[in-house]
Amino acid sequence: MRLDAQIRDRLQAAFRPQRLEVINESAQHAGHAGDDGSGESHWRVRISDESFEGQSRIARHRAIHAAIGRDLMDRIHALAIEIG
Repeated sequence: MRLDAQIRDRLQAAFRPQRLEVINESAQHAGHAGDDGSGESHWRVRISDESFEGQSRIARHRAIHAAIGRDLMDRIHALAIEIG
């Protein structure tokens, strides 16, 4: 299973997002630091979920990282997160 599908599945299982986009931005970083040649190194997640209301940015990001899991996070060089 591709990494984007795994990220999406885990976030959908952990939250009930009203909006969820998982965007592979690796091509924009080809040849840069962190590009491992896999084409799956740089990601952007756009997510809206009511459970984030009242949480700090740090708490939201920690929750997203935890939902994705250490095994997948170890394969990701960069993860941009947009919440709202």
